[in-house]
Amino acid sequence: MVVPGRRRRLRGAALKADPSAQLELLELQDLDTRHDTVQHRLRTLPEIARLKELDEQRSRLDGRVRDLRVAVSDLTEEQSRADADVEQVKARRERDQGLVDAGSVSDPKALERMLGELESLQRRIATLEDVELDVMQRLEDTQAELDAHEIELGKVDDEIAQVRAARDVKVRDFEQEAAELQAERGQVAAKVPDELLALYEKLRAQKGGVGAAALRRKECEGCRLAINTIELARIAKAPADEVIRCEECGRILVRTQESGL
Repeated sequence: MVVPGRRRRLRGAALKADPSAQLELLELQDLDTRHDTVQHRLRTLPEIARLKELDEQRSRLDGRVRDLRVAVSDLTEEQSRADADVEQVKARRERDQGLVDAGSVSDPKALERMLGELESLQRRIATLEDVELDVMQRLEDTQAELDAHEIELGKVDDEIAQVRAARDVKVRDFEQEAAELQAERGQVAAKVPDELLALYEKLRAQKGGVGAAALRRKECEGCRLAINTIELARIAKAPADEVIRCEECGRILVRTQESGL
């Protein structure tokens, strides 16, 4: 229910405007509503949400790819060291084996020591080769994971490019539509008296983008509430140039041939 004091204040506004100018408000409201709809669709394009998801996915993938590249680099260096260790011990074994084969060690005790050392070197080579194989396997697995992530990252980049292109097309279309609506709005607004236009703009800002509504079939199209009989009688008696306000929602109420007065 509307308190009596508010109803008297709305009625006491006593703003006057030619009926044709009041009707222009409905056209203005329609253009503004359509423009608001375009802006909302611009802000809520599905491509925007998808790009946000893809950017987050790409960020995670890119971080993982960087980590894997570091791991591959470290394992490559570790494999190089393992290879070098194996080759170093093999070279020493071959040198000692060559001495033995050539009969260069004539002292029995020295020969015994060298043969024992050759056995120790062989065991050492086996251990180092196990380490080498382990590093090679870890490097192979890490490289495979890196390759898979880089492929996935490439696919994400491709989708990002496609979604951005689709978004840009829609943005251009909506922006063009918004510009056309604004140009048309300027022409319509020029037909509305300044005081009435200022009231409309104020109400539009206060009431969710709708500052003026038609009175059709005894109902305010702004709040979708039926006008009571007493208020309808008052509106019917009001001069045609009197600017009427809905007693329920306070919006400018424009009389039309379908008002039911």
